[in-house]
Amino acid sequence: MKNLTIATAAAATFTAAFLGLAAPALAAPTGAGDAQATIAQLEADGNRVIVQKQSDASLADADVVSVNRGAPIRGTVMDDFSDRTYQQTITGYVYYVNVK
Repeated sequence: MKNLTIATAAAATFTAAFLGLAAPALAAPTGAGDAQATIAQLEADGNRVIVQKQSDASLADADVVSVNRGAPIRGTVMDDFSDRTYQQTITGYVYYVNVK
């Protein structure tokens, strides 16, 4: 019975780790499409966006070439429910968006 409990706990841990790592990959925008929509989506999620233009086209006419995630943005977050603060919490990321 003890071996079954250990095996079940190990399987649950591996499943949670796998799903936890897969979720951020699904949340990131793809590298193609409308530049303004991609930038707006990233900023709405609390990220900072640095646009690198590869042509003279305006953002309204530009398409996204690539999106690269940079360093995390850390801050202090207040938990009103338990009246605690959490320091150095990742609140977003810096994204580099190449447009053309």
